[in-house]
Amino acid sequence: MTLTGQHFIAGQRNATGASTFTGINPATGEALPTTFHDATSDEINQAVVAAEEAFYQLQQVDPAKLADLLESIADRIEAAGDTLIQRVMAETGLPEARCKGERGRTCNQTRIFASMARDGSWRQPRIDAADPQSKPGKPDVRTMLFGIGPVAVFGASNFPLAIGVVGTDTVCALAAGCPVIVKAHPAHPGTCEILAEIVTEAVAHCGLPAGTFSMLQSNSNESGAEFVRHPGVCAVAFTGSLRGGRALFDIACSRPRPIPFYAEMGSSNPVFLLPGALAQRSTDIAADYIKSVTMGVGQFCTNPAIVLGLESEHLESFVSAAAEGAAGYQPQTMLHPGIYQAFESGRQKIAATSGVSQVAVSQAESSGTANEAVCQIFAADFSVLDATEELEEVFGPTSTIYRCQSKDQLLKFARSLDGHLTATLHGTEEDLTEHADLVNILQHKVGRIVFNGFPTGIEVCHAMHHGGPYPAATHSFFTSIGHQSIYRFVKPVCFQGFPSSALPEALRQ
Repeated sequence: MTLTGQHFIAGQRNATGASTFTGINPATGEALPTTFHDATSDEINQAVVAAEEAFYQLQQVDPAKLADLLESIADRIEAAGDTLIQRVMAETGLPEARCKGERGRTCNQTRIFASMARDGSWRQPRIDAADPQSKPGKPDVRTMLFGIGPVAVFGASNFPLAIGVVGTDTVCALAAGCPVIVKAHPAHPGTCEILAEIVTEAVAHCGLPAGTFSMLQSNSNESGAEFVRHPGVCAVAFTGSLRGGRALFDIACSRPRPIPFYAEMGSSNPVFLLPGALAQRSTDIAADYIKSVTMGVGQFCTNPAIVLGLESEHLESFVSAAAEGAAGYQPQTMLHPGIYQAFESGRQKIAATSGVSQVAVSQAESSGTANEAVCQIFAADFSVLDATEELEEVFGPTSTIYRCQSKDQLLKFARSLDGHLTATLHGTEEDLTEHADLVNILQHKVGRIVFNGFPTGIEVCHAMHHGGPYPAATHSFFTSIGHQSIYRFVKPVCFQGFPSSALPEALRQ
């Protein structure tokens, strides 16, 4: 397809704003050719009004049509072939294999929600039949879930496909019959336009109202705020930084009619190395640790940025093996210049911290490509961590190992944690028994606890929970990945005393 730089507003291409921007090739630092227009207030309003009109129609369509829509989207993503993949690579610097793998995940999760839309199990119908013999007479009460209304989606910079225009947020909202308005990510606007055309074509093909989907480009924070302020938006999904997420969350809460704002904002994902595991396999754990730290150039919200272990010869063996792995890492291009600059600033701040020493840094020379990040591993005593008032996430291939002198220090750190997406324990069954109090504390600090693995890489399944206490997310009950993510965009409705013929089919006898 030929990129236009325009928005998709309820099935129509449009762009009236004077302010423009371009995509950047992070591997070269050069601007890509197409010029994209910032959305105007009027364009945002058009998209939301169309979504409001579509919502009531979508809530009445045969769920099979919503399933057909999602399956058509997945089919069209696959049919886009190299056109899509090459644009993703040009805008993100991600290698071809990673882009194709992410495309597979995107199509898989889209088809998962198609199945959920078709079988309707997410509606969770509950029936309490009337009992006229009871005193007083018990009424007939029946409840099921319905879509909440138009949903605004802010995609992630690090997953342009799987958490983007056609990411989990969009497809689970559509499965629930909620129209979606996407604010395209300015780091990969061409990718967003290709995906928006795919969804727009699928909506028309399935005969659904045009307001079912809109996508607007913007490189402006104020445009993002307008999405959240608009009274027609009923819920927001956001994946990104704590600073950006918190600003939008505050807007959502301060509206005359506040709305749910589901943000996933990253975390430091602490790793605890327990004595039994270190004694048995310190070098193997270190090798997997470096793979996790550097996966995707460290640009995952589950990147293990902090490691703690009890001081011992086995911990030093781990440190040495980690140093060897980090030194052999070839510098790679980060997603865009802003992320690279923040990474450089963050790792320099760690290096300048009193008591922190460098364990290793990539020895391979940069190829000269712009925005290439090295892997750098640091180490310090627990006293340095204990004196730190706030742990700042550094988005990229860096991590710090802290040497603890006692189990009490492990527990002290765990109790001091704010909310995180994950925590990881490497240990034996005996270690788990010995450190049961640590596990108990972590249950109240993170959304997912990993045993003898690493948190990077998320399985899209029923049991997955990708979220955590604030500031990892704005609501720890909900997940942004997996089947259960649909429950962010639904609400229960109770029917009392209705005749069976007037009830939704799922609530009839």
